Amino acid sequence: MRHPRQLPLLLPALTVLVSAFMLAPIALSVLAGLVNNYSVGMRSGFTLRWLGEVIDVYGGTISASLMLALACVVGTLLLGIPCAYALARSRSRWARLFEELLTLPVAVPGLATALALILAYGQIRGFRQSFAFILVGHIVFTLPFMVHAVSAAFRRDALLAMEEAARSLGASFTRRFLGVLVPAVLPSIVTASLMVFTLSVGEFNLTWMLHTPLTRTLPVGLADSYASMRIEIGSAYTLVFLLVILPVMLGLQWLGHLIEKHLGT
Repeated sequence: MRHPRQLPLLLPALTVLVSAFMLAPIALSVLAGLVNNYSVGMRSGFTLRWLGEVIDVYGGTISASLMLALACVVGTLLLGIPCAYALARSRSRWARLFEELLTLPVAVPGLATALALILAYGQIRGFRQSFAFILVGHIVFTLPFMVHAVSAAFRRDALLAMEEAARSLGASFTRRFLGVLVPAVLPSIVTASLMVFTLSVGEFNLTWMLHTPLTRTLPVGLADSYASMRIEIGSAYTLVFLLVILPVMLGLQWLGHLIEKHLGT
């Protein structure tokens, strides 16, 4: 039997092993996009040629995915925050039922959700062929994450007391909501926004069903490159994906820590 003092030494080692297991495939994929010939390996020499081909063929998917993800964050903020407040303050059984139904797009396969959207709105040709159609699908998929995270923050006892104090001082609902409640739950909002952005950028199943040749996103382009191009181009696309997404994610995390530092939890 191991001595209890040995356990703290095993935990970092286990963390390193798990991290290496998860990161090794990504590292190999990135390496494959930087060599002349993957079958030969590093002996074939390094090149940026495949990155250039990715930019030439799929460059439009980068800006499209970023704008789509940012629009998805804005959409879930506008819809999710009021919805989260209403669910947090309601004591109706119907509100609890609605909150459970709200998670259905997460439980149902993305292909099924996409098919439902096509059956409902696919006949509107201009809408069907635009990025707005994909945006609606992404909002439907990510809205539960925003609502659940923010509604949990709205339910805190301290926040209920703050709202009641503001009401007793004569503050209107708009002033209480925007001046007291939203700033108090801002760290939760930023965390949920980071989750929504990440899910939107990486969403494939639903997007693949909803996209058209003129509305491809990063994940759809990545799948296309692996299916129809050389393995080096597909791997270079993975590298481009990481180079684009990681700085944005780190920036949002930094913003979240900064807000939490100034406003607290």
